[in-house]
Amino acid sequence: MKKLIIFLLIGLVSGSAVFFAYRQSYPFFQHLDNKLKDNRFLIRGPVQPTRKVVIIAIDDKSIRELGQWPWSRVMIGELVKNLTEYGVKVSALDIVFSEPEARGGDLHFAEGIGLAGNVVMGYFFRDEEQLLDPAALEQLSSAKVKLLKIDSDVTSVPIPEYKDLTPNIPLLGAKALDFGFFNQTPDSDGVFRKSPLLLLFNGDIYPSLALKALRYSYGSEIFLNVAVFGVKSLSIGKQLLPVNEHGELSLNYYGPTGSFRTVSAADVIKKRIKQDDLKDCIAFVGATEIGIYDIRNTPFDPALPGVEINATVAANSIDNRFIVKDGRTAAIEIGTVLFLPVLLTLLLSLVPGTLAGLGIFTVVTALFISGNYLLFRHYLIDVTIFYPLFSLSLSQVTAEAYRNLIVERKGRSLKKAFSSYVSPDLVKQIEKDPDKLVLGGEQREITILFSDIRGFTTISEGLTPEALVRLLNEYLTPMTRIVLQEKGTLDKFIGDAVMAIFNAPLDLADHPVAACRAALRMLETLKELNTGFSTKGMNIIDIGIGINTGLAVVGNMGADIRFDYTAIGDSVNLASRLEGLNKYYGTHILVSEDTRKAVNSPEFNFREIDRVKVKGKHLPVVIYELIAGDVAVIGRFESGLNLFRSAEFQGAAEIFSKLADELEDVPSKLYLERCREYLKNPPGAEWDGVYTAKTK
Repeated sequence: MKKLIIFLLIGLVSGSAVFFAYRQSYPFFQHLDNKLKDNRFLIRGPVQPTRKVVIIAIDDKSIRELGQWPWSRVMIGELVKNLTEYGVKVSALDIVFSEPEARGGDLHFAEGIGLAGNVVMGYFFRDEEQLLDPAALEQLSSAKVKLLKIDSDVTSVPIPEYKDLTPNIPLLGAKALDFGFFNQTPDSDGVFRKSPLLLLFNGDIYPSLALKALRYSYGSEIFLNVAVFGVKSLSIGKQLLPVNEHGELSLNYYGPTGSFRTVSAADVIKKRIKQDDLKDCIAFVGATEIGIYDIRNTPFDPALPGVEINATVAANSIDNRFIVKDGRTAAIEIGTVLFLPVLLTLLLSLVPGTLAGLGIFTVVTALFISGNYLLFRHYLIDVTIFYPLFSLSLSQVTAEAYRNLIVERKGRSLKKAFSSYVSPDLVKQIEKDPDKLVLGGEQREITILFSDIRGFTTISEGLTPEALVRLLNEYLTPMTRIVLQEKGTLDKFIGDAVMAIFNAPLDLADHPVAACRAALRMLETLKELNTGFSTKGMNIIDIGIGINTGLAVVGNMGADIRFDYTAIGDSVNLASRLEGLNKYYGTHILVSEDTRKAVNSPEFNFREIDRVKVKGKHLPVVIYELIAGDVAVIGRFESGLNLFRSAEFQGAAEIFSKLADELEDVPSKLYLERCREYLKNPPGAEWDGVYTAKTK
């Protein structure tokens, strides 16, 4: 729980820090975000725009056929006149004619504009002041927004304002249907992602060329609503254009250069197209020939003709394919910035290490990026990419730093401490979740196993130190391996003795079963070892094993400068006593009653050996032998034991005698001696059949 809370706090703090940066809109971060969002267009690929918007291109073909730009205005007059004859609804000129033509073609051009009756002429604003023709300014004043609602508390409008402009000459402007500016403003990195639909000049608000073209295509007036924060809404009739507070429209580009239906100006002038090809269209007339240098850098194309930006605005409106950037997107952005790092750190707290954490981070990041793209592709919702990724990355780095510096360092320390006497599987669990350990000491139920070599003192006296060490190493190595394979913990070596515990330091289901299985495997392995020892001329050895299950205190115990993980308590002492009793009963594995009750698997065979008061305990304990060999003795021995405890010593002696002779069963020999002794000297009425061990 502590780890979970810390990881969640890391996610919350990371999300809050990035949210602050998101609210501040630092230019560098915005630049990164824009670059990431540009890729969505490239992944989506080109889409087909409406055929209601067409570009009349002053292209390479036109230049080759009609000569270098600028052309005679007589020719331009023919162009706009022919467009009207082809049924164009609005002709929007992405060109400004600011100087009179010396050859006198302006009059012919003006007549063509007047005859067409549908020409919206372009102009552009500028910051450099210049001498303007009052007549041109008078004409342009009619182009400003007429339907305007301004809230009473508005003192200024955050729409870009210009000091000057370059208009068309009054002779041409007098015949135009209307005027619209074609200024475009790039972002700080030089990429055009938004188009200004409104600009301020001399205290009035003026619409763009694309906006004016739409106004006459729809046949409705432009309506602008301004609030204290800026532009509140912009509409043409029922069509709402989702501009930001500065009057800018996010451009939903259709593709690179040539995505719009494009007709060469030469083909229009020479009337080489079908009569209905341009009917009811908005025709944007502009240069696409790269040598004229009217090019713009966009997410799709670093050299998109400027006229295609105006066409994009008009097509977005007609197709109703506006990029959505409103309160909904703001809510999604805030939610992803704050929620995703919390989700990530929650998941990170549940996985064991850095590699798994990196996998979780990759999955969460991939899901976010995929979701972000799908929202854009299918719903045109423009949600930030950089800030949620920044939030995720910050929480990932911080969480993994905490994991490596605190959690995993603790885990590695514990792994190092336990790896020499805990099974590899348990070491992995310790490293995965070290907080499961209570190293200061805890009381828990465990199963303790003691094993000891019989007559080791005698064996050691007859061996050189080198031979003794070799014997011990060859014996202890496989015995230790068995303990670890059965998921036990090697507590210690006590000379030739082995002490192992099961169910500590970590939980182990069926720990009594694991201990019994380990004991049987030890005896089986000992047979193989003795075969090898005999072949090498070494001493063969025999062992006794005691097993008990019960409560004990386990933990790191010792002095400040030296401590070990071990177990202490009566249950540990009883296991040691049981190991020692093997010498008396002639058995190899003795287990307590508690262990016997906990093991109900048919894999194991037990026989009750005795009721004993072991040294140091007042109450008797029932002990059992875990039989590794012939199990035929069990039933007959049990019958003899029942007769013995019923004080029917003669009948019991007959059974034990046969078992001793036929099977050479050592416990039966022991009971046969007891029966003979009691036949000679019957026990008193208070006799309960309990044997009191005189030694450890």
